[in-house]
Amino acid sequence: MSTISQPNCSHISHFLLSGIPYLEDFNLWLGILLILMYIVAVMGNSSILYIIQVNQELHGPMYIFLFMLSVLDLLIATNTMPRMLGIFWTDDKEIPFGNCLTQMFFIHFFSTLESGILLAMAVDRYVAICHPLRYSSILTNERIGMMFALMVGRGALVMVPLPFIINRFPEWKGNVLSHSYCLHQEIMKLACGDITVNIIYGLFINILVMGIDSLFISHSYLLIIKTVHGLVEDASMKAFGTCTAHICAVLIFYIPIIGVAVVHRFQNPTAPNLHILFGNVYLLVPPVTNPLIYGIKTNQIRIGFRKVYDKIIHQVKTSRNI
Repeated sequence: MSTISQPNCSHISHFLLSGIPYLEDFNLWLGILLILMYIVAVMGNSSILYIIQVNQELHGPMYIFLFMLSVLDLLIATNTMPRMLGIFWTDDKEIPFGNCLTQMFFIHFFSTLESGILLAMAVDRYVAICHPLRYSSILTNERIGMMFALMVGRGALVMVPLPFIINRFPEWKGNVLSHSYCLHQEIMKLACGDITVNIIYGLFINILVMGIDSLFISHSYLLIIKTVHGLVEDASMKAFGTCTAHICAVLIFYIPIIGVAVVHRFQNPTAPNLHILFGNVYLLVPPVTNPLIYGIKTNQIRIGFRKVYDKIIHQVKTSRNI
């Protein structure tokens, strides 16, 4: 690539993140909403981790995958929400170039891991419903560990090149990002130079990760529905009821992430802020809602939440009596 400067292009040392356009007067309240969401995400996911950790009967495959999902939701929330809070409350929008690329890598890497975990949870539900007698022999701890290692390896393999194919551009048209965090599909549009490689590689990642994962998740549920259809009504409803929390988590994750990818490539001038809405939902909503969904839909987790709540209330009453 040529290093000759193009008109309106220059070297940059940082990017400027953005809040939500036209809502600047509400930054204080948006910050309060954000910190409440962060508290709910941290407390909800930490409670699930604690419940699974202390209950020996919850050390089966389904709850091991839920443990992984909660850890990942904590990492995603911590990677994005505190930085966004600085934008709303202190107007601190500047992020160094290198820090932006690091955040970009981890956002996409964590998204890849979450997609893989949701696929593993679909496989878990398929085996539990379609092959219940072989459940414990198929999903052993060794195989679960191997599945997780493959998820991490795949995520690292496809995401490590992202910072490098961004860092290869010496000059930029500007440094203002429309999101409150760094995304590859937005950063590349500010580069001066041919971004064909970035577009093709980004599409390749979406197909290889999100596309294949969503295809296998859909196939798993087609097989589950086929199996459940052959059961008596009460048994089929009970069997499929174990899948409702996972289905909700899949929809909450995939609909916004597909929306972000589509809107960034085919922006509609009549809805210029649609990509910002999808982007915020894509990162902020799953860490908050996943603990609530599993707390409501999963009986063992719901009982665990009640025990944690009762324990906290008991400790508060004891401290007051002292």
